[in-house]
Amino acid sequence: MLTVEKIGGTSMTQFQDVLNNIIIGKSGNVRYNRIFVVSAYGGVTNWLLEHKKTGEPGVYEKFVNGDDYLAALESVLEKLIELNKSFIDIKLDQKVANDFITERIEQAKSYLNNLKNVLATGYVSRLNIFLAAREILASIGEAHSGFNSVNILENNGISAKFIDLCGFNDSDYLTIDERISQTFKTIDPSNTLAIATGYTKGTEGIMREFDRGYSEVTFSKIAVTLKADEAVIHKEFHLSSADPNLVGIDNSIPVGQTNYNVADQLADIGMEAIHPKASKPLEMAGINIRIKNTFEPEHPGTLISKTYVDTNANVEIISGSDKLVALEIHDPSMVGEVGFDLKIMEVFKKYNISYILKATNANSITQVVWEKDLNDLLLSELKNAFFEVTYKKVAIVCALGSNIAHPGIMTKAVKALADNNINIEAVSQSLKQVNMQFVINRTDYKKAIIELNKALCVK
Repeated sequence: MLTVEKIGGTSMTQFQDVLNNIIIGKSGNVRYNRIFVVSAYGGVTNWLLEHKKTGEPGVYEKFVNGDDYLAALESVLEKLIELNKSFIDIKLDQKVANDFITERIEQAKSYLNNLKNVLATGYVSRLNIFLAAREILASIGEAHSGFNSVNILENNGISAKFIDLCGFNDSDYLTIDERISQTFKTIDPSNTLAIATGYTKGTEGIMREFDRGYSEVTFSKIAVTLKADEAVIHKEFHLSSADPNLVGIDNSIPVGQTNYNVADQLADIGMEAIHPKASKPLEMAGINIRIKNTFEPEHPGTLISKTYVDTNANVEIISGSDKLVALEIHDPSMVGEVGFDLKIMEVFKKYNISYILKATNANSITQVVWEKDLNDLLLSELKNAFFEVTYKKVAIVCALGSNIAHPGIMTKAVKALADNNINIEAVSQSLKQVNMQFVINRTDYKKAIIELNKALCVK
């Protein structure tokens, strides 16, 4: 059985547990026929690009803004060398590891300086230069963790091979798929563990196409190329009924099984089990995904398949976000006018905005979008085109499941909210009935997640 397995950044930072729980396991014997795709250590990509949640600038932002990116990159190098020290006890060769990342950083400095010089000529698009810089910087984190992993494994008597898909030292004009296909032609996973970088260099630019979801895309493409029997994602938590940070570990239960449709619903509200552009190729290839908790290796985790439907009517996951805005277009001329909402969508398309929820009546259309996507130009254009445009900051809570198309489930959800004095401002559910979406006040978000999880998931 061949598996392709991705290890998340938080798990990588605790590589002692990865070694004991995933690589070696309870049996004490290493199982081969596994390809591992590694993320950068936790926080490293934030240092190199920008903080994913806060937006705090990293090296990339300093390069774009004309700030001292070389000093910033040197600071990252110091942090990476310090990070290497945390793996001394599991036999990371400090000199070898430090020499590798130092050389990679020095190469990156040279590339960035060259890009800066080309940019100064004015002959090349600034956007293309910046995108190239982003690709270069993004690749460093995965190269660092991948190289270290192989060094640790070999020093612990485990046969391993570093699969550097970053293409840092070559000028081969290959697509992402071509690089993966060519690289793995010579790899025999039956007698060695292949440790591949989550970043893959390609002519289309993996960051341009997928941005911060690139490591899962590499993982997906390798699994499809090699026709893996299963694709496994190791995270620091289970795919659970609700966020344990909100409801508490004891009230958050592993899902066990679900399907790709439910996984897509999660991704749409920013709570990705897997990046949707990574899951689609796996789904089409008929490869199941298993989400496992690195720190509970004996637990089977959650299996995501194409055809799974729960035999019982159950809500499997409560999730949502409190970083949204409800944008409402009200216009008395709307009633009876065919294609009125097309005018709105043309403006949304112009500003590259996708909505999460849409609710309508005779004279109003409410669309829930990410707050970060709302801007003054968009609002101004909408206000010039329609009678009344209003918006408010909101949260959305969702009840998801593979088999919730049964009477009474929505009643339970609405009652749980009403009993806790949580007003529903808008609601949506399609005929597929895998996702009940409730728009609520932001201040009620945590309470809504807790109460819905209690009423619908925790038995």
